[in-house]
Amino acid sequence: MSTVQQQATDARVAAIDLAAATRAEKDEALLLMAARLRLRADEIVEANKVDIANAREAGQSEAMIDRLALTVDRVGAMAAGLEQLAALPDPVGDVVRGSTLANGLELRQVRVPFGVVGIIYEGRPNVTADAAGICLKSGNAALLRGSGSALSSNAAIVSVLRKAVADAGLPADAVQLLDATTRDSVKELMRARGLVDVLIPRGGASLIRTVVEESTVPVIETGVGNCHVYVDENADLEKALAVAVNSKTQRLSTCNTAESLLVHAAIADTFLPLVLTELIDHGVTVHGDARVQQVSSDVVPATEEDWGKEYLSADIAVAVVDSIDDALDHIRHYGSGHTEAIVSESVTATRRFAARVDAAAVMINASTRFTDGGEFGFGAEIGISTQKLHARGPMGLPELTSTKYIVTGNGHSRV
Repeated sequence: MSTVQQQATDARVAAIDLAAATRAEKDEALLLMAARLRLRADEIVEANKVDIANAREAGQSEAMIDRLALTVDRVGAMAAGLEQLAALPDPVGDVVRGSTLANGLELRQVRVPFGVVGIIYEGRPNVTADAAGICLKSGNAALLRGSGSALSSNAAIVSVLRKAVADAGLPADAVQLLDATTRDSVKELMRARGLVDVLIPRGGASLIRTVVEESTVPVIETGVGNCHVYVDENADLEKALAVAVNSKTQRLSTCNTAESLLVHAAIADTFLPLVLTELIDHGVTVHGDARVQQVSSDVVPATEEDWGKEYLSADIAVAVVDSIDDALDHIRHYGSGHTEAIVSESVTATRRFAARVDAAAVMINASTRFTDGGEFGFGAEIGISTQKLHARGPMGLPELTSTKYIVTGNGHSRV
């Protein structure tokens, strides 16, 4: 038996106990996990420095290093996410629907854990705590396969979490870290059908595509974020400026950061000078179409590749469109189905946009950066799903459960 198979087998054993754990038991573990993260934050940050040094030596971009970097405050935010999870209702056992049938049988459909959840993710070590916490709260054992770039950080975090889980009286194997020094563990995890109940990939397009296409384990597909902000002809320009700039610059390296800006031709002459100045002052490189290039000499020509690109950097593609339908066509062609935003004072326009755009989340007069489990009040999220089966959008606790039917009779026999 390989190491991954053994870890998955151990996770299945742990999942049996987790499925029967009470909310109080799980919440106690989450709160202890949070407290231990805060207590050992300095150690975790020291481990992270090793990963940062290796990333710089490897020539990683500053945006990618920002995704990787941990500070005491960021570790504190990880702990706060676990505390928020503890405060949320436990989805396990919730009755999705129930009725008494005509023959007197009582029928209930209730939420139950998946069992063993594998998460394959890149870069950001905060995902390690988020994923472990949300899996535990929803009664699932977590097999965590982070990236080699976060090797030291993830090992330090998981060491803290496993000890806290065990000290809280739950099985330590509810949280396990897979080897990330080679790709072998990814391949084995994708082939662990029967041991692993579901896989969730979090990362770039290449990673997600590989897992979806090669895994024999069922996959919940998270997606890349080529998010758009469309500024309508009826937009309040002050709101539009705030939304566009925040969507791009609040944090460059996240999947809900805007990568494209579409501006209606009717307001382009007024709005483009304002927004381009703000973006460029924030250090953003603007890749623009011919009409955008006429506004500023700092704009670089946009290529076909730019329109569909998830930059994860200080870059944005900007185009002028002649109508809301042109904007929708552009998004339909290049968008990734993550988050799309419209800024408009027209109810007709916002309703048309919301009804016709195909995305997991639609923002109306609000930044794309709000597509987030924490911002939605779900607590820590396992990822943002762009598929249309089972879960779509930020995946909170209910999305980490399946259901089963419980039928109660009184000696009933079928005729």
